[in-house]
Amino acid sequence: MSDIRVHAEAGVMTITFNRAERKNSITAAMYGMLADALAAAQADANVRVVVLQGSETIFSAGNDINDFLNNPPAGAESPVSRFLRGIATFPKPLLACVCGPAVGIGTTMLFHCDLVYAGDNAAFSMPFVNLGLCPEAASSLLVPQMLGYHRAAEALLLGEPFMAEAALEVGLVNRVLPPTEAHGYAQAQARKLAAKPLSALIETKRLMKAGKQEAVLARMDEEGAVFGRMLREPAAREAFTAFMEKRRPDFSKV
Repeated sequence: MSDIRVHAEAGVMTITFNRAERKNSITAAMYGMLADALAAAQADANVRVVVLQGSETIFSAGNDINDFLNNPPAGAESPVSRFLRGIATFPKPLLACVCGPAVGIGTTMLFHCDLVYAGDNAAFSMPFVNLGLCPEAASSLLVPQMLGYHRAAEALLLGEPFMAEAALEVGLVNRVLPPTEAHGYAQAQARKLAAKPLSALIETKRLMKAGKQEAVLARMDEEGAVFGRMLREPAAREAFTAFMEKRRPDFSKV
């Protein structure tokens, strides 16, 4: 069974992280599948809305560390870059339903979604600094814009989780529900959107994002260059070595 499950029905394409045994951690191959699914949804006139989801207990633990170290993102044509640019430029309504942990890219992708619904067990975190790295997915731009600088600094510099109610308060999620109800609610909202005129949805989204997309893509490129450099530096090597050895990292000498 595929680690990314794609199902289209009644104008709604649902993209499901389907790797529960690895907490829906994302590999390079999965990024490629995500990018391909978004491209297919954009090209298919029968698809009017896309929903991203995990399970009732886990959205995504972020990058698969082993795969990430073996297949580090490199260049604009890498699967990671294709997915990030695809989600940032996707013209149709894009929804997400988040239950359980959403780590790293599991959180930063949400800043590109139009509507986000969360289970009350959702926990969002962006622990890039803790890995000796910098933010990605233009989150260094989008997180301060949404959360305000001080809350963004707390989220990005400390990298500690914040829960669904806090995400609701700052506007990252639209509604918090019991995990058993969240996916059904997100699908119902998607079907409402799919029943509306697609041209009006696309133009309204375009106008809301007008003048912002270039800045987002430019920040993605800048973050990508810094991220790639930091990935080769001592702090990141210590962080990933400690993760693999299941110990606390020691950054006292880096």
